Amino acid sequence: MKAPALLAAVLLLPASVTPAGEVLSAAPAPVPGSYPAVSASAEPAPAQPTWQWPLAPRPGVLRAFDPPDKPWMSGHRGVDLGATHDGVPVTAPESGTVSFVGVVVDRPVITIDHGNGLRSSFEPVESSLAVGATVAKGDAIGTLMPGHCGARPCVHWGVRRGEDYVNPLEFVLDLRPSILLPLSRGWPDPGQDDRAG
Repeated sequence: MKAPALLAAVLLLPASVTPAGEVLSAAPAPVPGSYPAVSASAEPAPAQPTWQWPLAPRPGVLRAFDPPDKPWMSGHRGVDLGATHDGVPVTAPESGTVSFVGVVVDRPVITIDHGNGLRSSFEPVESSLAVGATVAKGDAIGTLMPGHCGARPCVHWGVRRGEDYVNPLEFVLDLRPSILLPLSRGWPDPGQDDRAG
């Protein structure tokens, strides 16, 4: 059999055979005009942005999420959000239950358990709520205190899924990458050979 004919025969086989004689099923052929889903990693899909910002008006991000490569290394395990001034109310981005209120090192912190393994923590936020208090999305959970970003008023917002820190912005913004698709006119169908004709 000539090389091109052998190559064509191999490419048209419905399954592959290993040297041991085991049959491996072949991947299904793509449907013309369809595009396969793109997956960058085995990470869970980003959360849908259904939460609300914990500050109003919508704050600017002063420092982005920058997780460390290893849990014990330095990094920024949340985001710093700019506030209009110290003393503004901080609100619950989603409904939940207060799971911690207290001082960590030298800053007042409040943590809300949103269920499904998700917890939000805010600092420096002074709160009169007690552990076990239920809060609805948008409820005031405390007051922003000065000091986290120097002279600039800001709140540090961290979110954990289980024990892993995740980017809080994925809950308020659509962070999925933009994907450009061809226009319906003027582009060849990817299932057709544009040289034919």
